[in-house]
Amino acid sequence: MSASLSCVVLGAGLMGRLMARHIGRHMPGRPSVLVENMPGAGGISAARAALQAGNDGYALALVTNGNAISVPLFKSLPYDPVKDFVPVSSIGTFECLLIVNASSPYKTLEDWIKVAKEKPGKLNIGTITAGSTQHLTAELFNSSAGVDFVIVPSRTTGEAVVALLRNDIDMVIDFYAALKPGLLDNKTRALAWSGATPSPAMPEVPAAIKTVPGFEVVSWNALYAPAGTPQNVIDTLNKGLREVLVDPDLKRRALDLGIDLKASTPAEIHDRLQSDIKKWAAVIQRAGIERQ
Repeated sequence: MSASLSCVVLGAGLMGRLMARHIGRHMPGRPSVLVENMPGAGGISAARAALQAGNDGYALALVTNGNAISVPLFKSLPYDPVKDFVPVSSIGTFECLLIVNASSPYKTLEDWIKVAKEKPGKLNIGTITAGSTQHLTAELFNSSAGVDFVIVPSRTTGEAVVALLRNDIDMVIDFYAALKPGLLDNKTRALAWSGATPSPAMPEVPAAIKTVPGFEVVSWNALYAPAGTPQNVIDTLNKGLREVLVDPDLKRRALDLGIDLKASTPAEIHDRLQSDIKKWAAVIQRAGIERQ
C-alpha cells in the first residue's frame, strides 16, 4: 500500500471524512485517504462502484446497517453483500433515540406505551423514509411493545421534528446526530435508546429494552473490501483500524455524533451482517412492506 487509498462511502460520509486523516497514518507508506460520498438507494450505487474499482485494497466500502436492510427490501441487487465483499472491521455502533416534545405529558417510555394501549391507533410516530433503519425501528417497536400506533414517514428528520414540535405527531425515532439540536435546545425530550444499554452519548437516558423486551436496534458501520482482496491487505487494514479507533480525538468527535467507535475481527462483523439481514427480513415481512 503505497498509493492513495480511496474509500467509497455508503451513506456515512461524515464518519468517513472524520476517519480519513487518521487511517493513512497507520498504513504502510502513510498513503493519503480519499473519501467519496455516495449515499442513497441503500448503498447500491456505492457498492457497485467499489466492486468495479478492483480488489487491490485501494478501494473500500463503508457499509452500514442499511446494506443489511437492502437485501430483504429490494427484489434484486446488482451484488451480493455477503459473497461479493469481505469484511475488514467494524468502525462503530450507534442507536436510535425515541423522543417527544419537551412539553409532552409523556415523561417516560412507560407513559407513552400506557396511553398507546389505552387508545389504539390514536398515537403516531414520525420517522424518515419508509424502509430506512429508523422506519423499521418503529415497526419493531410496534410489534415488540404490542401496541397499535401510526407510523408517519417524512422526507427528512427536520420535517419530522417540526411536526413533533407542532404536536402533529407524538414521537420521533431517529439517530442522535440528527436529533441533537432539539435536545440541546430543550425543545425535545429523550425517552429511551433503542440499544441494549444506554449510549455513552446520553448515558442518563435508559434503554428501551428494559420496558419493551425484544426491542433492540443497534446500527453500525464497517469497512469492507471487494472479494478477492489479498488476506495480507485485509490484515493490514484491520490492524490499522484498531490503532485508529482508539485515537482520543477521533473517539470524542465520533461520540459527538452518537457513534461509539469499536473495532472487530472480520468474522465478527461478517456474522453481524448476516444476523441483521435475517432480523430485518423478519421485520419487513411482519410489517407487510412490499419489496421494492
